[in-house]
Amino acid sequence: VLSSLPLQVMLYFNVYYFPVWCLAEGIMLHLKYHLLPWHYQFLLVAAFLILSLAEGSRLYLGYLGNLQEK
Repeated sequence: VLSSLPLQVMLYFNVYYFPVWCLAEGIMLHLKYHLLPWHYQFLLVAAFLILSLAEGSRLYLGYLGNLQEK
């Protein structure tokens, strides 16, 4: 088996830290949202959604790829 133990450990902990990061960023987004101009509001929400989706995909594919590697 060629799966990487250090990578798996980092992915494991990142799975637990990501929801905490996402919650904290969501709270900060909520607090800042009404203070920003409309174009920054759009950019902030778009960046948050893109980063959240990318990180979730990265974790899922990292888990699958690392554990299924032979």
